[in-house]
Amino acid sequence: MLQTTQKLIRQAGKKLGLDDEAIEAIVRANAEHEFKITLADGQTFKAYRVQHNNKRGPYKGGIRFHPEVDLDEVRALATLMSFKTAAVGLPLGGGKGGVAVDPRQLNPEQLEEVSRKYVRHLESHIGPDKDVPAPDVNTNPAIIDWMVDEYERLTGDTTKASFTGKSIEKGGSKGRDAATGRGGVIVLAELLKAQGKLEKPLTYAVQGFGNVGSFFATVALKDHPNWQMVAASDSATALVSKNGLPAQELADLKAKRGRFANYAGEAQKITNSELLGQDVDVLVLAALGNVITEENAHTIKAKYVLELANGPVSDTAGEILEKADITVVPDILANAGGVIVSYLEWTQNRSGKQWPEEKVNKELYKYLSKAAQSVLKISQRYKVSLKEAAILRGLQVLTQSQRLHNR
Repeated sequence: MLQTTQKLIRQAGKKLGLDDEAIEAIVRANAEHEFKITLADGQTFKAYRVQHNNKRGPYKGGIRFHPEVDLDEVRALATLMSFKTAAVGLPLGGGKGGVAVDPRQLNPEQLEEVSRKYVRHLESHIGPDKDVPAPDVNTNPAIIDWMVDEYERLTGDTTKASFTGKSIEKGGSKGRDAATGRGGVIVLAELLKAQGKLEKPLTYAVQGFGNVGSFFATVALKDHPNWQMVAASDSATALVSKNGLPAQELADLKAKRGRFANYAGEAQKITNSELLGQDVDVLVLAALGNVITEENAHTIKAKYVLELANGPVSDTAGEILEKADITVVPDILANAGGVIVSYLEWTQNRSGKQWPEEKVNKELYKYLSKAAQSVLKISQRYKVSLKEAAILRGLQVLTQSQRLHNR
């Protein structure tokens, strides 16, 4: 992932006429923190925080708890976050963190210990004006609440602006849960509007009907009734129905920890791999990375692939889809709703206010619609894919910030 990310940045830099020194200044991370967390019972886990670029504002990026977390992955994700915040116009930089741990193997007390010790190690390097972490894979508001509490205990800071993704009662933002899925709807709608297709009937499939996928479907149901979900999958089973699937009913099922394997409604059960090859207008990828690779890219029949997960389409697969005239809407734009509302949460915390959800959603729309239009214009101007256009947009903004910083 790191090599692919840096390759894209260097290619974009050449298109903008940047010299090697300027490109490397953007590629290079400002700081890397690699350490170990040792629990009271003797278990030890590797932990990381990479702070890539803060020329536009404090570092911003999630913390993931996953056994396969490593330094290269965190470096790549921190770099992409710098480009994501720049591409959507946020006054933030990019960072990322992680602990190489399987949280399912820990009891609640051990999980809290990991969370608090992560903060203790990084306390002097993070904070409302330095680096503002958030939840990511296998982390949630409860974990972030522990981290905020630990940061307050160590520093005395009571703004709650040290982390985002908190529970609502502890300073979190309304609309945060739905932000990534809602953002995907906004970006897809802007693309369709630019192509004169927004009001036409559309079918879509959701691979990964978790938090992000389910909110995409329920928001789309309300905002775009001409969009019809005809297939959806959870981790074990996919459902398909030509007559359409009930988005809200399936979202309620998953909220109650139900499984698609036990769904009794009108739908055929198929495999996850079969879902990817459904003949739909839009394939929404809302689960994990590297779902579409060179091995299965030729089976994709959708006209658009929406990357709501991080890196669900491999570099090689992306080239195959592009040659097949399939538009990939890149994660750097499609799933930016989460970091936008994280920024809005940070803004609310710093002013001591909590906004109504309607205001949060209105601000989210303003940021994403403007960013989507900018990326579309760059794609047309340079005759490049939307992914390369998003990188170009981020690089333009970062380069300008770097020059201003160096004056």
